[in-house]
Amino acid sequence: MASPFLSNTTISFSSSLYSSLRLLPSISSSSIRFKSTPRRILTVRSKIREIFMPALSSTMTEGKIVSWIKSEGDILSKGESVVVVESDKADMDVETFYDGILAAIVVGEGETAPVGAAIGILAETEDEIAEAKAKAASKPGASTPSASATAPPPPPSSTPAPPKPTLAPAAVPVAEGPRKTVATPYAKKLAKQHKVDIESVVGTGPYGRITPADIEAAAGISPSKTNVGPAVIAEAKPAAPPKAIAAASAPSSLPPPFPGSTVVSFTTMQAAVSKNMVESLSVPTFRVGYPVTTDALDALYEKVKPKGVTMTSLLAKAAAMALVQHPVVNASCKDGKSFTYNSNINIAVAVAINGGLITPVLQDADKLDLYLLSQKWKELVEKARAKQLQPQEYNSGTFTLSNLGMFGVDRFDAILPPGQGAIMAVGASKPNVVADVDGFFSVKNKMLVNVTADHRIIYGADLAAFLQTFSKIVENPETLTL
Repeated sequence: MASPFLSNTTISFSSSLYSSLRLLPSISSSSIRFKSTPRRILTVRSKIREIFMPALSSTMTEGKIVSWIKSEGDILSKGESVVVVESDKADMDVETFYDGILAAIVVGEGETAPVGAAIGILAETEDEIAEAKAKAASKPGASTPSASATAPPPPPSSTPAPPKPTLAPAAVPVAEGPRKTVATPYAKKLAKQHKVDIESVVGTGPYGRITPADIEAAAGISPSKTNVGPAVIAEAKPAAPPKAIAAASAPSSLPPPFPGSTVVSFTTMQAAVSKNMVESLSVPTFRVGYPVTTDALDALYEKVKPKGVTMTSLLAKAAAMALVQHPVVNASCKDGKSFTYNSNINIAVAVAINGGLITPVLQDADKLDLYLLSQKWKELVEKARAKQLQPQEYNSGTFTLSNLGMFGVDRFDAILPPGQGAIMAVGASKPNVVADVDGFFSVKNKMLVNVTADHRIIYGADLAAFLQTFSKIVENPETLTL
């Protein structure tokens, strides 16, 4: 599209250029004509931009604001980290793509927003801050003074302000959850203006969040602004009575919690795990178990353990080598009409972290040597525990390995992750009495491996052949170090 500044615009030369051209012997002054036009001043309108909730993974539908690195009024530079967002797998810094001023925060700390929703407003100059704040106030989930002040009262249907004090005691026990004092950005600003010690204020917002109304109450100021907010929200509420009635009737079908029990909402990661597990129920799966002798693998592990190699790395390498020979087990079916032979063998390994489960991915595990694979695995685990994994480091798996052998678990079945063809569950290696072909008894270490597979693309014979190959590699592990 052509620039509006260039259309119908005549570019003219200055008189100094005209006089210099007349001095050239090869150019006749009469052959050059200059059109005298009034100069046009080119102006660029300032822009108000929105900071959106990014999609940090392919399965992410909403994100939670962990913390705002910047505050309202801060000047931002392109590429600078503005906010920390908790996705379904990790905490990640979100950067701004433009220079400007953070005029308003739409979604406060601890609150969630769907992918693509505005979480902040960016203004180019100070002149646009007021307009940006007005735009933020019009957002449905804006963390404005009115929205923050009206957040505690939703349970009662009445709009008058008096019920607020009755709800405050109920919010106090919830405040034990956060590990630090949490307040809305506007509440922090009010606290500075009125010189109120924010640490001494008891918040009445969700999870004990300190709202502007709490600061005004502590400063002895009548909350005149907050009285306007409920009226605006009350006008919008009549449109949703049917949904409210449906939402109120739905919990009634559930049994009441036991006396003294505590109801805890899912974290973002737990909600994602729950969604994936329910989605897995739609896939027809079957399971095959196979005993594997591990004496040789145990001996190799004792040799390479001082070099930083873990048993998980050994098993991941063995699985990757077996998948090279059985590509159908590394395939995936996502639409129920076709399946894909994946060109890369990416082993996802289940790792339990505080508050959830994540599967860091060892990409191209068949092509990495054992020691490089172990180093890569160590780095992935450290990043997973710190919730700093990048999306491609946890959502690119083509085959999953889950190992509970270190906990002494004999056997278990694993649930197939969505989008993959198989998952291997590895139990503990324990001594077993076995008889050879000549009838002689001996004691050998064995572990039971159970594989859950998508029966739409993998059949029993395919899985049996894969497990036989895996067993041969484990029982003769010299190839793992090549």
